[in-house]
Amino acid sequence: MTVYGYARVSTDGQSLTSQDAELHAAGCAKVYAEKISGARSNRPELAKVLKRLDTGDVLIVTRLDRLARSTRDLLNILDDIAKRGAGFKSLHDAWADTTCAHGRLMVTVLAGLAEFERELILARTSDGRARAKARGVKFGRPTALTPHQRQEAIQRLAQGEAQADVARSFNVSQATISRLGAA
Repeated sequence: MTVYGYARVSTDGQSLTSQDAELHAAGCAKVYAEKISGARSNRPELAKVLKRLDTGDVLIVTRLDRLARSTRDLLNILDDIAKRGAGFKSLHDAWADTTCAHGRLMVTVLAGLAEFERELILARTSDGRARAKARGVKFGRPTALTPHQRQEAIQRLAQGEAQADVARSFNVSQATISRLGAA
């Protein structure tokens, strides 16, 4: 049985020192560390430590947010660890300990609650957007040209003027003018 640690910070300006010290103090034989956003799915050091895990090994992190950014990501990683016959612990989240039955139960229940909460948030956001649209709120970027400018640009294009020249005169990209021609 080998105990591995995984430490991560999001930016180069942050330090891995405290996580590294905590993980070594917890008995980690080796700590895999990286400076990369947790939102990125391609985390090379995480992939290395997951591949290295074997039956009976344990992966430790200082906090869950160092390992995963979403419930789905956490569940996928924990599933990968379990398939390898290894366990998982979070030092500051005592309930997140898959090396015992109680910890596995807590991780499953809390992950389910987090997923439920996320779905509620999405539903409320969707309802809010629908109400805003009903009130006439416009979403997205504002149009680059006024209706009068659009009409003038379309007329100039119809007269054979080059898209690049029309775009330059309105201080917009050629793609903006090109979309007018398609409309």
